[in-house]
Amino acid sequence: MKLSTPRLVLRELRKSDAANIAKNVSDREVAKNLLVVPHPYSLNDAYEFLARCANYQQTRPRVIYNFALELKSERQLVGLIGLKDVNRFNGTGSLGYWLARLHHRQGLMSEAVAAMIEFAFAELKLRRIEVCAFAENRASNGLIKKLGFTYEGKGRQSLRDRATGAIHDENRYGLLKGAWRKLRPRC
Repeated sequence: MKLSTPRLVLRELRKSDAANIAKNVSDREVAKNLLVVPHPYSLNDAYEFLARCANYQQTRPRVIYNFALELKSERQLVGLIGLKDVNRFNGTGSLGYWLARLHHRQGLMSEAVAAMIEFAFAELKLRRIEVCAFAENRASNGLIKKLGFTYEGKGRQSLRDRATGAIHDENRYGLLKGAWRKLRPRC
């Protein structure tokens, strides 16, 4: 399965992605905004993650979609995006992502998230997508708002970051299919 944006291909993960994932997630500036990854992040951690992803790909109905963000110009993985907790009965799913620090502030994640939203609503027929971000992660909170998600509340001191051990407030957002359809032409 592949999705495409002007600069990215969103594709299924492969074993050969392990070294690139380990290198990028080992960057503390990336890891500090991710809830469940240890720091440092080893090559073995990446292989274990990829093995879980391979299992998710085989599960039916599929409830987790993880895609590599591959730059078309370089044909290399620069991040990941995922949709988890896909519940077709409820029509819901939860979004998560990360991007290598070298590629921050270039609009790449906006492209990737918009493609994933479109996939969730058009292909998976979901009606609602949820996403959370650490309250102090201004870049992620800004991206989420830019793409039309509605702020739905804060979980005060609700999360402990595995990479740093820090406790974070969590901002929670939701996006309904109808709201996306109205916004989409501007994205």
